[in-house]
Amino acid sequence: MNMSNKGAFIILAFGSMLVAACGNDNDIEKHTLSVAAASDLGPAFRELAENFEADHGISLSFSFGSTGQLADQIENGAPFDVFASANVSFIERLVESGDIIEESTTPYAFGRIGLMMQATDEGIADDLYDLTSPDINRISIANPAHAPYGMAAEDALITSGMLDEVEDKLIYGRNITDAFVQIETGNAEVGIIAYSLGRANEDNFHFILLDEDLHEPIEQVIGVVSYSEHQDAGQAFIDYIIHGEGKETMEHFGFYVPEE
Repeated sequence: MNMSNKGAFIILAFGSMLVAACGNDNDIEKHTLSVAAASDLGPAFRELAENFEADHGISLSFSFGSTGQLADQIENGAPFDVFASANVSFIERLVESGDIIEESTTPYAFGRIGLMMQATDEGIADDLYDLTSPDINRISIANPAHAPYGMAAEDALITSGMLDEVEDKLIYGRNITDAFVQIETGNAEVGIIAYSLGRANEDNFHFILLDEDLHEPIEQVIGVVSYSEHQDAGQAFIDYIIHGEGKETMEHFGFYVPEE
């Protein structure tokens, strides 16, 4: 190879390296945002994900579970970028521990609960007082020890004076989705379930909203994880779900999205 050809080869090789490097940078920018989210958010978040990804060029990866268990995972360093909780107290705990950026936190929804049953069982219960019926053997709720929707269900039973009457019938899901599955599989005739799951499954299930005064408000708060490497993208996701199309999707699934 003569010197002129050798020089041309070096220039071409260097140019190829630059193109490859630029391609790798683009790949890094199109990262995946990992979102830890309360189980009641499953239907809404899955629906709004496609438009968010198209608008922002950021892929979303969701981990749904009970708020308390997800908070424990974040405290132990789980690789999440955003935490969408179903109860403000867990976010406050993580702000205090330094795991959530306080300035990023905002209420993004207020949830509701109600009685849920298969459509074929419509009429088996119209209110909490009907849960004493001999036709109802099992009542499904999320575990109130770590699931905010379970806490709200237990509050409603206490406020109505029905907890002692039906406590022996209660079965506990790990989270609100698991509580719904108990109804879906016929393991429970009735459940006290998140309205969002009622809206998502209204073709095959009957849902009766309960009075909000029966329980403490289900104030759902979201924030960016402090050790996330994608904090700007995390904030973009938060902004998306409380404005525009994201807000409309949340409201479609029965959430009240507060004004800023």
